[in-house]
Amino acid sequence: MRSRTQVAIIGAGPAGLLLSQLLHTQGIDCVVLERQTQAHVEGRIRAGVLEPGTVALLEQAGVAGRLRREGLPHHGFRLALDGASFRVDMQDLTGRAVTVYGQTEVTHDLIAAHQARGAALVFQAADVALHDIAGDTPFVTYSQDGTAHRVDCDYIVGCDGYHGPSRASIPPDVLRVFERVYPFGWLGLLADVPPCDEELIYSNHPRGFALASMRSPTRSRYYVQVPLSEKLEDWPDERLWDELALRLGPDAAANMVRGPSIEKSIVPLRSFVAEPMRHGRLFLAGDAAHIVPPTGAKGLNLAASDVGLLAEGLAAYYREHNASGLEQYSARALSRVWMAERFSWWFTGLTHRFPDMDDFARRMQVAELNYIRASDHARRVLAENYVGLPMAYALG
Repeated sequence: MRSRTQVAIIGAGPAGLLLSQLLHTQGIDCVVLERQTQAHVEGRIRAGVLEPGTVALLEQAGVAGRLRREGLPHHGFRLALDGASFRVDMQDLTGRAVTVYGQTEVTHDLIAAHQARGAALVFQAADVALHDIAGDTPFVTYSQDGTAHRVDCDYIVGCDGYHGPSRASIPPDVLRVFERVYPFGWLGLLADVPPCDEELIYSNHPRGFALASMRSPTRSRYYVQVPLSEKLEDWPDERLWDELALRLGPDAAANMVRGPSIEKSIVPLRSFVAEPMRHGRLFLAGDAAHIVPPTGAKGLNLAASDVGLLAEGLAAYYREHNASGLEQYSARALSRVWMAERFSWWFTGLTHRFPDMDDFARRMQVAELNYIRASDHARRVLAENYVGLPMAYALG
């Protein structure tokens, strides 16, 4: 079967769905192809700290109603060192705040909006392949239920993650990859219990990093740093709760409500960037082009920034025949990507214990955390990066 659209989007994660919805508001036709089932996509457990710029894009896309009702505005967060914590007041330092609203909920809202308008959203699209991306007549092929399909288009946007076919379609002599793999992972626990604090707690402890976060007033998300060799079966709930109480400190432990986990997983950490983010008629967005450690909560927000730039560029092209936004997309997006990579790398180094860390390196962590505690300027720099650098920073 053969069809035609203006923009073919590969991947129905938040990046692909948000781009599709933004293009719809501009009257631009598109189709979204996803290799997984809808249930699988909606069941992914991911981060949930949204920058103001991401919230604004969701509002622009017309899918922020439930977010505004149920999202949790956070005006600060806490940093802990060996159990003693202090607060970074983002609202006071920058005039801005973040919103805690799970990526799973963002995905639900976007899929519901697509289905309500009968959008072209194809799940279980197998064997997706990209063709003629460097020419003038790109197209995508896939199969579904044994039937072969071809979608002709003007542009292709790869929002299909680290392992998808989009980035792999760029010739190796064109693509340059930068990567740092960290020697530990995050063991995460999701439980239907109230959070131990109204805001997130990032803890640096001799036994390793820990994070107390939440998805709602009744659902908590906790993490502890573990070696990559750890196995989930070696971490029953009781052991994990005990470790969290120790690393987060006595104040958090006193307010911690324990309960059975509804999900546990170990996530490896890496920093990754692919350049350029455009080749011919193909654009990369989100995890297809870059990955950050989750420490700075930048993954979803960077993906939203990417598709915001793309939606703007595509709208100008179809409305005014102005291709400058598309031509500048890779440079603009990468400018912001590298700033977020720097912050996530730095924040990870500040809060985690590395296997080769000696006493000097540990003293440097302590000194920097104490400096942040004592200095308004240092806290402002941290808060500015955490709440999200303005989109204007992506003009380099």
